[in-house]
Amino acid sequence: MSDRIDPAMNLEISDDDIYDAMKDVQGYLDVTPADLKELYKFAYRHALERMTRSVRARDIMTRLVFSVNRNTPVREVAEIMAARRISGLPVLDKDGTVAGVISEKDFLSRMGTGGKSHFMAVLAEFLQGKGDLTMVAGLLKAEDMMTSPAVSVMEDLPVGEISRILTEKLINRVPVVGAKGELTGIVSRTDVVRALLLTGGG
Repeated sequence: MSDRIDPAMNLEISDDDIYDAMKDVQGYLDVTPADLKELYKFAYRHALERMTRSVRARDIMTRLVFSVNRNTPVREVAEIMAARRISGLPVLDKDGTVAGVISEKDFLSRMGTGGKSHFMAVLAEFLQGKGDLTMVAGLLKAEDMMTSPAVSVMEDLPVGEISRILTEKLINRVPVVGAKGELTGIVSRTDVVRALLLTGGG
């Protein structure tokens, strides 16, 4: 974890964090400004690590999730995403479990004739008469467009692990599922950043 301290973070440092930090300092503490700075750095790190372990997916997830099922026409999927101003949503099986996820990137890569993933590239193909987006949209369903299997997390996964998954998978959101795999919420990169900035240790 980086030693850089973000002054915008409202993080409470507990006595235990101080004691743990003191153990991290090598040698005798002479209470110089340099020692205090080093001690604070270690205490801050312990507090941050404790917070990222204690805050779980259920604590930061959005519970009202817009979703579609496998057979939802992609035209309807696009309308929902546009109306709700969201860039992706889960696709559910009949039993409510997450079958996949559809994002703007999925639309672009699957509707371009060459697997293009940039809006202007798909638009250029359309303007050149190389593809009929209207016809394609009328034929496809959510299951034809979604990325599957979906990357999902359990409700009790710590926020630190969620941050790692989002970074490693290069995704902006992840569905949260219950014990039976049912959709219970969604956590976005914004939710993780907000938790790291605004949640104090307790």
